[in-house]
Amino acid sequence: MSRNVSAHLFYSVNGVVESPNLFQFDAFGQEEGERMGAALAPVKEIVIGRKLWEEWRDYWQGPGDGDEFGNFINPIPKHVISSTLGDDLDWNSTRISGDPVDYVKKLKEGEGGDISVVGGVETVRSMFLGGAIDVLTLTMHPAVTGEGRRLFDDSTPLTRLELVDSGTSSLGNVFLNYRLKPQD
Repeated sequence: MSRNVSAHLFYSVNGVVESPNLFQFDAFGQEEGERMGAALAPVKEIVIGRKLWEEWRDYWQGPGDGDEFGNFINPIPKHVISSTLGDDLDWNSTRISGDPVDYVKKLKEGEGGDISVVGGVETVRSMFLGGAIDVLTLTMHPAVTGEGRRLFDDSTPLTRLELVDSGTSSLGNVFLNYRLKPQD
């Protein structure tokens, strides 16, 4: 039985995904929270890049103090993509050895619930384009930002996507769920 692998990023109308806190703060409401909760409910393991892992570990590590995301992220097994960290990681974490895309594809074939690739930008890009992510959810916020990294930049070759689901919120966000379009 194959496990579902997903990723979810917030992005601006002009495609920026870096530092979503700079453009989503006034357009994140109950509907967005409910969608995130539903997406995270079946997740039993996460894949995360080293930089984001270090940021989140420093911020979230601890009892959670009733915070829903803290209560989710602290106990969940984390698979960290890093060439600089050692093998003895804290915070319920394992360093990925070898090719990260192959590692996630093998993890997908194991037992357990769903897997979420939570970032960063390069991690989600390489996992999605490498075929390790089944569904990529992009929540487009009604904002344009002049700076920040884009998920798909000039280095991304022509890649065909297939829309599998979409929706909008009362705050003007658009939810787009994509998978790689199968090759003919």
